[in-house]
Amino acid sequence: MIRLAALDIAGTTVDEGGAVYRVLADIVAGAGNPPSEAAIRRWMGADKREALAALTGRSAPSEVEELHDAFVAALADAYAAAPPRPLPGVLRACATLRAAGVAVVLTTGFDRQVTDPLLAALPGKFTGALDAVVCAEEVGAGRPAPAMVHRAMALAGVDDPAAVLTAGDTVLDVEAGRNARAGRVVAVLTGAQTRTELIAAGPTNIVDGVADLPGLLTLAARTR
Repeated sequence: MIRLAALDIAGTTVDEGGAVYRVLADIVAGAGNPPSEAAIRRWMGADKREALAALTGRSAPSEVEELHDAFVAALADAYAAAPPRPLPGVLRACATLRAAGVAVVLTTGFDRQVTDPLLAALPGKFTGALDAVVCAEEVGAGRPAPAMVHRAMALAGVDDPAAVLTAGDTVLDVEAGRNARAGRVVAVLTGAQTRTELIAAGPTNIVDGVADLPGLLTLAARTR
């Protein structure tokens, strides 16, 4: 029985118009390393400091932090111009999951500098339906490491990974769920990566979006 849903933010539960990867590409290009689309796609869902370091070839912590500061500032401007919003059906899905006794925890490669303002801009009905939020910087490892899922489990009081459902829109989300040995590793099609890319990562399920999760769990219960 699923007791925890660990859900990604951007592209999975929240529509932010793809701003994060446009801004990421701009910052990397500004550092003198214009990235290819394929390079950006490989880092979708990752910790943003790790992504910036890898895409720019910078290794000095001070340089990476400077790039990250620029990323945070530019992303804040993008979100001010086009505020993020919950994806269709997400509010109802989260409420339905919690009513069924499933804790809902968001996990993200953003740090608190980005995550907190982003969540503050969203409806209280959405943020009020969350049990916790985990950022990669808080656990010392971004995806595909399972550290954020493990932290979500600890916060929700769930010991058995078989009782965990993870959902995300990137290959790294799927890999993190598999590395955590989650009972359900769900890929959603609301983000930038394709069905083909996501299927190749080996999810247990692929659905149109988070809105489909309650139905997925209901189906699983009926087939047991």
